[in-house]
Amino acid sequence: METAWLADLQALAETLNFSRAAERRNITQPAFGRRIKALEEWCGWELVDRSTHRLKLTPAGELMLEAASDIAARLERAARDLAQIKAATSTVTFAATHALSFIFFPSWIQGLGHSAAAMPIRLLSDNMNECEKIMLEGRAQFLLCHYQEHSGIRLDMQNYRHVVLDADRLVPVCARKKDGEPLYSLTGATGVPLLAFEEKSGMGRILAANLSQRMQSLRLDTVFTSHLAMALKALAIEAKGVAWIPLSLASDETGPGGRLAFAGSEEWAVDVQIVLMRPRARMTEIAESFWTLVCTRD
Repeated sequence: METAWLADLQALAETLNFSRAAERRNITQPAFGRRIKALEEWCGWELVDRSTHRLKLTPAGELMLEAASDIAARLERAARDLAQIKAATSTVTFAATHALSFIFFPSWIQGLGHSAAAMPIRLLSDNMNECEKIMLEGRAQFLLCHYQEHSGIRLDMQNYRHVVLDADRLVPVCARKKDGEPLYSLTGATGVPLLAFEEKSGMGRILAANLSQRMQSLRLDTVFTSHLAMALKALAIEAKGVAWIPLSLASDETGPGGRLAFAGSEEWAVDVQIVLMRPRARMTEIAESFWTLVCTRD
């Protein structure tokens, strides 16, 4: 049996007219009639009642039509799934936190040279919670994120490997006054507004693991929380409070002429790593090639 015959039966059931059904299927009416007859012979039953002026399907035809619809839907799903498999095996897919997607990722990929640039790349940018979920669901081969060993990452590191790409720091910043001094200071702070990461976000976990006890000694008033370092940076520039954000994201505004100043000394900075993670299990050939390229260069 040919699957085209099933589409023929669907067209005939919708039009109840051999001529219009043949036109819809873009074949001649005699050829269309032969294909319906061939399907009937395959089934061993008449599928179309031709005894009346208006065509209708026989009970066997109705049963076959239901099967045809089910088969067509299954084939369509299979085609989509196969397309997704093909895309997955021919593309290097990254889950990356927003902060690294905007600043780090483009220059890092470019720095890997022509071999990396020639690979089809897909970037899924989200907060750390969603990036971890993407990795657990197998929707990306690599995770690009800030990392500290004891900061509560939600991936079983026995099942993952990582390579350190660069170093970064989480630094407390705030708006800069006209004289260049910080608008707020953590030294002797009282009632300083805090622009905080969500407690369960990746940055929030890192800060909690490193500064939670020390920050209790400060009298900070949390006025805004977010998963997004970019949002905290924007509000800090607008003089809404103090925010701990990656130096890689803040450096364009902390230099001469910038709108941000450091609100605390070096003791309030938290050193972190920028890492690329992957499953320990073997990946697709293109993903393994990319991993080899990264490890060779680093």
